[in-house]
Amino acid sequence: MSHPDIRGDLGECPVQGPIRGLASAIMTLTDLPAARLVPRAAHDAAVAELQRQYRAVPPGTPVRLGKPTSNLFRFSSAAGARLIDVSALTGVLDVDPVAGTAEVQGMATYETIVAATLARGVMPLVVPQLKTITLGGAVTGLGIESTSFRHGLPHESVREMDVLTPAGELVTVTRDGEHADLFRGFPNSYGTLGYALRIVIDVMPVQPYVALEHRRIGSGELSAAISEVCADPATDFVDGTVFGPDENYLTIGRFTTDPGPGTSDYTGQRIFYTSIRERTHDVLTVHDYIWRWDTDWFWCSRAFGVQHPLVRRFWPRRYRRSDVYRRLVALDRRYGFTAKAHRVLGKPQDELVIQDVEIPVARLREFLDTFHADIGIRPVWLCPLALRDDRPWPLYPLTPGELYVNVGFWSAVPQAPGDPEAHNRRVEELVAQLGGHKSLYSTVHYDEQEFWEHYNGPAYRALKDRYDPGGRAPDLYAKVRR
Repeated sequence: MSHPDIRGDLGECPVQGPIRGLASAIMTLTDLPAARLVPRAAHDAAVAELQRQYRAVPPGTPVRLGKPTSNLFRFSSAAGARLIDVSALTGVLDVDPVAGTAEVQGMATYETIVAATLARGVMPLVVPQLKTITLGGAVTGLGIESTSFRHGLPHESVREMDVLTPAGELVTVTRDGEHADLFRGFPNSYGTLGYALRIVIDVMPVQPYVALEHRRIGSGELSAAISEVCADPATDFVDGTVFGPDENYLTIGRFTTDPGPGTSDYTGQRIFYTSIRERTHDVLTVHDYIWRWDTDWFWCSRAFGVQHPLVRRFWPRRYRRSDVYRRLVALDRRYGFTAKAHRVLGKPQDELVIQDVEIPVARLREFLDTFHADIGIRPVWLCPLALRDDRPWPLYPLTPGELYVNVGFWSAVPQAPGDPEAHNRRVEELVAQLGGHKSLYSTVHYDEQEFWEHYNGPAYRALKDRYDPGGRAPDLYAKVRR
């Protein structure tokens, strides 16, 4: 979910017989590598080693997972933290197309999971847009994609999890078991209630291609159009792109076995988001559709000049990935290149406004009108969402049965004089005013009382008391407010 569009000196930017046959077709179309499954004994040994490492950490010492990539946009220092090696917990244990399940290690990236599942003719119900998002991260945080209007959030596809709690216990968590409270409270806890080491999720059959229709919609009709498209049983995927105050597009996707005149490739010189304005219909392989946004980090690669034809020609394909761009942003944050350049040039410092928020569909126009006037970032991503479950999730209490629209905007704007957090606070105020919610992968600007009003402080404290009685893991507010 993390997709900045950094503005400044870096450049302006401000997922038996018929199944086997289908799998073979997908392999041919997308040139997927053979997907090796992790032996059970290896997984058990890795879990035991992780427990050993965790128990060896002195009480009071902060713990961090030693993952090579991150999609969070809180650039806090790891100084003093003990890194725990999770490199042996990054694979897939089993994929069962008949049962409709995949069993996955918690630190496996969606890139790894998709390779293993597509090779067997299935995909997760929801695949967040960026390859290096981990399943455990999406389940304990927040993930969303163009199937979320029907399949909800990634944690709603979970059947069971093995969770290492802050107290050092390994517990198996299910919807109706002894730890049902942790099952429902784990989403949006961001590691403060433990780490998911093994997760069983639902998967669904796929077809080799996804046919797309890019439909331009006026601002006055946008909410109704989203509701109508999401209610259509023929719709498999839907998201949208806002290029300006009255330039909105819905992209409707449907599985198909027909490649038409040929499939499009947006991993080379062509750029996916620009095609939305240029054509009304398109066809991608299912693999390329799933990762359509990763190549250019939505539109944010332009901050590094990667969308310029000459730069693109010489920028290796293997580096056209969201994790590469995110590392570049992290370097800029660490060494302050952009901030220093702004000081030298006499330009105002930037305020990063990198957020994903959920707005009730009926109030989407109100949000966008105010956002265009007060923030002004564009493009903006839209992704309809409705909970799959008939009960709310305590720490992210969206209303069951209600259609929301995730609005994603990832850029920087000039700081308001004397208030370097003004634009982020304006977004938070607007979201609360309209009955929405915001993801916590990025910066948080609420005071503590406001925060717990939005994120169910009593429910969180009850979970913290049961699963972290010694307070080994940070409090959620303390973690996200840094």
